[in-house]
Amino acid sequence: MSSNLETGSLVDELRSFEKGGFFDFGHPLLNRIAESFVKAAGIGAVQAVSREAYFTATEGAVPNGVQEIGGKKHRLPDLRGETSRKSLEAMVKSTGKEAIQWGLAAGMYSGLTYGLRDARGAHDWKNSAVAGAITGAALALTAEDASHEQIVQCAITGAALSTAANLLTGIF
Repeated sequence: MSSNLETGSLVDELRSFEKGGFFDFGHPLLNRIAESFVKAAGIGAVQAVSREAYFTATEGAVPNGVQEIGGKKHRLPDLRGETSRKSLEAMVKSTGKEAIQWGLAAGMYSGLTYGLRDARGAHDWKNSAVAGAITGAALALTAEDASHEQIVQCAITGAALSTAANLLTGIF
C-alpha cells in the first residue's frame, strides 16, 4: 500500500504551496508579509548577482575598471580584492543587502495594502497610492545619502507606480 504522500511529485508539492503558502504564523497579514519578503528577496538577490556578474565581466574591457551607465560611473572597488575570497565576500555582502532591501519593500507594501483593505473595507487605487508612497519613502531612507528631495521623489514614484498597477489590473 502506498499513500498519496509517497507517490506525490515535486511539482505537486510546489503547487500545494500556492494554496496554503510557505508560512503559517496564525494571521493572514503576517503570512502575507513573510511570503512577499521571501519572494522579493530572492528576486533582489538574483538581480544583484546578475548586475555584479555583468560589471565583473565587462570590467576588463573598460579602462581603469570604471564604467558609465545611465550617466553614472560605476566602479567596483570591493570586487577588486587581492584574492577571489575577498571578491566573493564583497559580492555576498552586496547581494544580501540588496535582497533585504527588496524583501523589506515588498513585505511593507504587501502588509500596508492588506491592512488598508481591512481598515477601509475596500481595495482600490487609494490604498495602492498610500502604500506605494509609504514604501517608496521607506526605501529611499535605506540609501546611504538620502536627502529630503530623494525621499519625496521616491514617495511620489512609489505612489504613481502602485496606483497605475492597481488601475491597470484586469485590463491586460
